[in-house]
Amino acid sequence: MVMSDGQRLNLVGDSSSAVRLHDLIKAPENTEWAQEKKHSWDATEPATVYHTPEMMPDGTHTTAATVILRTKGCHWWWSSGCTFCGYFNDTRDDVESEDLHAQWEFSKQKLSGFKDMGMIKVYTSGSLLEDREIPVDFQETVLRECHEMGKHLIIESRTEQCSEEKLQWATSINPDFTVAIGLEAYDDEVLRFHINKGFTVKSWNRAVSNIQNAGLRVKTYLMFKPPFMSEGDSLEQCVKWIASVAEQSDEISVNPMNIQRGTIIDRLFRAREYRPPWLWSLVSLIERVHPLIHPDGGVNGGDDQISRLIIHPTAGGRVRGSHNCGSCDKHVVAAIERYSVSGDLLEFEGLDCICKTIWKNEVKIDTSFPAVLGTGMARRGEVLLNLRSP
Repeated sequence: MVMSDGQRLNLVGDSSSAVRLHDLIKAPENTEWAQEKKHSWDATEPATVYHTPEMMPDGTHTTAATVILRTKGCHWWWSSGCTFCGYFNDTRDDVESEDLHAQWEFSKQKLSGFKDMGMIKVYTSGSLLEDREIPVDFQETVLRECHEMGKHLIIESRTEQCSEEKLQWATSINPDFTVAIGLEAYDDEVLRFHINKGFTVKSWNRAVSNIQNAGLRVKTYLMFKPPFMSEGDSLEQCVKWIASVAEQSDEISVNPMNIQRGTIIDRLFRAREYRPPWLWSLVSLIERVHPLIHPDGGVNGGDDQISRLIIHPTAGGRVRGSHNCGSCDKHVVAAIERYSVSGDLLEFEGLDCICKTIWKNEVKIDTSFPAVLGTGMARRGEVLLNLRSP
């Protein structure tokens, strides 16, 4: 077979060098539109800064600042990359320490020096503690200033950065913060073949042990409905994953799949070979795992809390995010968001819609028969048009 650029792909092979699958998968990043967009960003301003209601580790309510910095991106993306992650869209290749410090000052000014905020989340489209991505002097600035301001810091990291040595250095600057790790699935097959995560469950367990031995808190990200998995299977598997990580996690954040531009999941979505999750699946997930994290039926901050469950449906209610029929979406999304703060199942009292029956039937079929990987029925638009091939 001959590609459009003249490269030949052979099943048997010849003397020429092989074309790496990695290069084909990452093609969107190298397109003209992607490069123009990447270098159009101002390197001295963060990707976004905002604040939301949150809960402190001791259960008290607070306001959290979220700072998403514009960085060089994730080192795993440089060499391979996860199937769903489009964070490369918000990166620049030439961001240096002075740019990051300017972004940090911009963020402080925009949110009045983080006044009246008890928590600061600093996200980097990668790992804050990764020296190849983030200059060490800037790592130190964030750790030190958050500690001096008395703000609880949350950072994100892959497992590789959570070594005993690195955490010992970080805690010498800030002895009390939360490390959030994108585990995505407590299943090595899913990590390898569905997500291409680049690490294993064993490495997550080792990282968690190091974090806890350093006296820090653990936040675990799980993915709901990764590619090549049906709605029903996703619901069953995610319940198991939450049960597996609850005892080791102070917080569990379940991220329902949303379609990010230029990713493998984006290609599947545009080919009608993948549909984002139902919002009803997220409600069902919460109702099923609540007894696991609150054995006595309590709420967030209660004595029976084993872990805190958080779900923020990115692009919730839109076709590229978790959605229902369109009529009930905003009410279901709002209830899920409220539960993430309160941990109270009463948030879902009275929620109903005619589309809930359609969702139940789809899940039943998924768990009763072999299902096409992650497709599902279209929930909006004309039925006949949805049956046409893309």
